[in-house]
Amino acid sequence: MIGYVPPWFDGYTEWLVAIAVLVAMTCAIPGSFLLVRRESMMGDAISHAVLPGIAIGFLISGSRNREWMFLGAAISGIATAILAQSLRVIGRVERGAALGIVFTTLFALGLVLIVQSADHVDLDPSCVLYGQIELAPLDTITLAGYEIPRALPILGVVFLAVLLATLFLWKELLITSFDSELAQSQGIPPQVIHQILMVLVAVTCVAAFESVGSILVVALLVAPAASARLLTDRLVTLVPLSAFLGGLAAMIGTLAALTLPGHFQTEIEDVNIAGSIAIVCGLMVVLAAIGSPRRGLIVRYLNRIRLQLRIAVEDLIGALYRIEIEKRSPETPIKTQLLQMGALTSPGLRSNFWLGLAQWHAHRRGLLTPSEPPSLTPAGLQLGAQLVRTHRLWESYLADHTALPTNHLHDTAMDLEHFTAPALSKALEEIAPTDPIDPHGRAIPAPTQPPLPDSESTPPDR
Repeated sequence: MIGYVPPWFDGYTEWLVAIAVLVAMTCAIPGSFLLVRRESMMGDAISHAVLPGIAIGFLISGSRNREWMFLGAAISGIATAILAQSLRVIGRVERGAALGIVFTTLFALGLVLIVQSADHVDLDPSCVLYGQIELAPLDTITLAGYEIPRALPILGVVFLAVLLATLFLWKELLITSFDSELAQSQGIPPQVIHQILMVLVAVTCVAAFESVGSILVVALLVAPAASARLLTDRLVTLVPLSAFLGGLAAMIGTLAALTLPGHFQTEIEDVNIAGSIAIVCGLMVVLAAIGSPRRGLIVRYLNRIRLQLRIAVEDLIGALYRIEIEKRSPETPIKTQLLQMGALTSPGLRSNFWLGLAQWHAHRRGLLTPSEPPSLTPAGLQLGAQLVRTHRLWESYLADHTALPTNHLHDTAMDLEHFTAPALSKALEEIAPTDPIDPHGRAIPAPTQPPLPDSESTPPDR
């Protein structure tokens, strides 16, 4: 039946959400490749530089003919990439500067042509910039007996075209995105693949600009891919994840623009949907940057705390090991003994908080006894011997192979001992002095057994 609308999809809001989600997912796919190629600025440039091609298509056809729009935009997109590359090679201009020169010039030219053609063609320059997604469900066509928004089948065809092109050229896009020289050696022309990607970006921008405008296209090309990149390191995961995040941001942004203004006692009665989607995209990047399980600020802060705690524990165990082999007095408080031997100069043990936390954590790991003052367990003695051995091996190496004065060896070795991998430790042992004495005259512990006590006349090195 003509004009029939499915009962599960009969509302204005549903069509808005469908259009916004389809636009976002279409933009996210080529945007992922631009991101990993470090050419996200190219998406910004093309989304603006397609305007003269669109305007020329308007002037030639005299109407908003899609075929002329796509053709003009594709030519403008390719011209943008070629001109920017030419400026870099011929004029020796930095990449960002070249893109800025090209896209601002073409964008300004496009605006001039659009303003000149506005009297002859139904075209509003503000719609080109900001879009009119709110009106997209009202411009309908009848397709297979159903009345649907005109933008939906166009976006659907472009989405399928971009998806199929990505799947068909996956290997080529993958290799050229990370190693163009390897691609060239395998017979894959990087420049051709690059131009194909530029065409996909240009076609996507044209399909999206009438609904969401050229400004939001930039956000949808970059933000979902950037959010996904913070969550994964694999391109095969990044592309679908960015499409999902883009669709999610479009859905949330559309619904927020339609529903939130009515819940607040303000003079604002409505919100631009394109702007709302852009805000959600930005918030999504911020949330990913903060809460990413691998690169988020929270994880990085926690990792820094863990590292600081590990260093504090190792400094404490190393200091207690020296106290242990010097036969300390059990009646003396632990902090007093550490202070007497200079161990509290360690950054991880300067405050009472970190000293207490390191002592608690070492006890949990079975390195310290619960007695007061604590003593090292067999596991603590083994770790202490290993730390002291590594420390003094580094002092010997630095004394023999660098120009550091003797009074600077300890602090440098103290930093290096916490980051010495087993392979590096083995290399240090191979070049260790035949006489197992460090530059300060102290014995270097053997690798498999605790060392002999230091001489009471030997000054402490912590």
